[in-house]
Amino acid sequence: MKTGTKIGRYEIRSQIGAGGMGVVYSAIDTELSRHVALKVLIADIVDDKERVARFEQEAKATSALNHPNILTVFDFGAHDDAPYLVSELLEGEELGDRLSERPMSQRSVIEFARQIVSGLTAAHEKGIVHRDLKPANIFITKDERVKILDFGLAKLREQSLDKSFDETTHKAITTPGVVMGTVGYMSPEQVKGQTTDHRSDIFSFGLILHEMITGRRAFQRDSMAETMAAILKEEPAELTVSNPSINPALERIVRRCLEKNPERRFQST
Repeated sequence: MKTGTKIGRYEIRSQIGAGGMGVVYSAIDTELSRHVALKVLIADIVDDKERVARFEQEAKATSALNHPNILTVFDFGAHDDAPYLVSELLEGEELGDRLSERPMSQRSVIEFARQIVSGLTAAHEKGIVHRDLKPANIFITKDERVKILDFGLAKLREQSLDKSFDETTHKAITTPGVVMGTVGYMSPEQVKGQTTDHRSDIFSFGLILHEMITGRRAFQRDSMAETMAAILKEEPAELTVSNPSINPALERIVRRCLEKNPERRFQST
């Protein structure tokens, strides 16, 4: 969309991002005179009224959370039949970018982990599960505040995956060069295509915590199939290999989060 395009009360300023679920623009709320982020969802979602309805329901639930560590959702609507989501406009960087830039101090690891857990707790207490927690969905603002992104989009993506999990997985495994970017942060139950609950988020959080401490993914392998197999059957390397000074209590937390069986993980954030 070009600069100046009007979507309801919002005026587009510029495109600031794009992904598998839609395009994100910076915009102005002309009624409140504030800067916002506006995400327009992709066309194949528009044609599935059930998915749009689920997304709207999840967006409304997320907007009711009102937590400092969760992206604030302001509005939801449709433009030319394309659903869009309006949220606060953040300045900073994704956790994934931070991890690729430099090693993270243990103090920063603990502080960011605390904020992630705080946001997840607020969501889980409202019955909202993220299902796609990963560094790309964790945003660090300029004042070092954590914001968890895309609760509604993660729910929508999960519903789509449920319908054709076997077909999608088979295609990704058997097609050379095809890698599913999120697979490295899936819980074992997601890899198996089973029903997930908040304990899946706890596993994914453990993977993020492991990566913040070590600077590398816990189950990174050469292919999607090998990564999925590692999540199901292997244990991550000892944290002390990468960081000999790691706090033993922190290592125990990571280990507990990464239990293969959800019953053996922490049962709440």
